Amino acid sequence: MFLFDVKIMILTAAILAAVYFFAYCYKAASWTKTTVKTMSVFLLGAVGFIGGAEGLLIAGLVMSALGDFSLSRDQEPMFLAGVGAFAMAHVTYVILFLTTPGAGMHHLSSTDWWLILGLLAYGTVMMVALYKNAGDLRFAVCFYVPIILAMGVSALMMPGGYLGVTVAAFLFMLSDSVLASEMFLLRENHPLRRVTPFVIWSTYWLAQVGFLLAYPVGL
Repeated sequence: MFLFDVKIMILTAAILAAVYFFAYCYKAASWTKTTVKTMSVFLLGAVGFIGGAEGLLIAGLVMSALGDFSLSRDQEPMFLAGVGAFAMAHVTYVILFLTTPGAGMHHLSSTDWWLILGLLAYGTVMMVALYKNAGDLRFAVCFYVPIILAMGVSALMMPGGYLGVTVAAFLFMLSDSVLASEMFLLRENHPLRRVTPFVIWSTYWLAQVGFLLAYPVGL
């Protein structure tokens, strides 16, 4: 019964994620949109809790769900609350990755170091662009950039067998980058805005699933 219940929860989370992708990610704020979005990630945290996952993993998923709730309300105070929730989620994931047995800088290959240099260069460009275009929110969004970059770097330090974590971390960074571009860098009538909501949601939700599945959970 336990295994069945957990699998039903994962399936429900996936169905809600698909509903959000096809029916809500491109629409204006509504309580239905908020509920579908939040529950599709909160259920992943619940699965982790029931399955005996790492406490930090559960905390990261739950804080991400809180971030989803806040960002879905389309109000500046809620936006700041969402940025704060996601910043805490990223910090939690960083701690989780770096405290995983075997993690450390000794796992970084020459390719990893080039990736890190690329991330730092990209992060610098994004911070400059966001500082110029994010208005009163410039400090909040610029503060967020190095936090998510730290998550990506820490994921590269994971030992063998945790490739899913690195993939998920880079999907998460991609989602946040597209979201920041949509909100602050793309003009209102830019044609890319037709696809950005779908890219943001799909990469973000798959990242959360990737984190959940990368760690031992009683599924």
